[in-house]
Amino acid sequence: MSLSAVNIPEGFVDLQDLMPDLVVALAYYSDDNFVGERIDGYEANRALLSRPAAEAVQKVQAALAAFGLGLKILDAYRPQQAVDHFLRWARQDGHEQGRERFYPGLDKATLFREGYVATHSSHTRGSTVDLTIIDLATGQELDMGSEFDFFSTVSWPEYLDLTPNQRANRLLLQNLMLEQGFLPFAQEWWHFTLANEPWPDTWFDFPIR
Repeated sequence: MSLSAVNIPEGFVDLQDLMPDLVVALAYYSDDNFVGERIDGYEANRALLSRPAAEAVQKVQAALAAFGLGLKILDAYRPQQAVDHFLRWARQDGHEQGRERFYPGLDKATLFREGYVATHSSHTRGSTVDLTIIDLATGQELDMGSEFDFFSTVSWPEYLDLTPNQRANRLLLQNLMLEQGFLPFAQEWWHFTLANEPWPDTWFDFPIR
C-alpha cells in the first residue's frame, strides 16, 4: 500500500500513484482561481479519484503518450466543504477580483443559476475530473480556446467559433475520454464524469491531504 493511501478512504486512488509522471496542478489548492484564494478542503496538491475513474484516466494518459502528449489534472475529487466555500463566496458582497478573467459579463451570484457552479458537485462523488492536454516535451497546454474555469459559452464543448486547431484539441480530449467511459459536461470542455461511477448518490467531505 502506498504511504499516501492512509489519508484517503478505501476505494479512492491518488492519480500520481498510478501515473508518477502525471502533471497535477489543482487550481483550488492555490489562489489562482475564480474565487481568488485557496479553497477549503484543499490541503495538498493531490488528485484523488475513485479507482475505476482513476484507471480510466490512466488509459487516456497512455493513449496520449504515444503521440508525445499527456494529461494535466486541474481538479478531481472535491470535498463538500469546498463547494460550501464557493457558496459563501457567491453570497458575499465584493471579492470579485477574478471577474474579468473568469466570468466577464456575469455577476458572481448568477454562476449557480447559470449552472457553472452547483450546490452539490459531481466532483464530490469522486469520479469527476477536470483536465487538459499538454505537450510532454514542453509542458505547455494545448490551445483549447479558453482557459480552465472560464464561465462563458466559449467554454461549452459544442461552441464552434474556434480555430480549427482549437476544435481539434477539444475533440481529441473528448473522444479519448468518451472511449474510456466518461461523459462530458455541456458547459465545460474540461469536465468529465465516469458514466458508471461507484458512488452516484454519495457526496464526500474528507479533506485532500
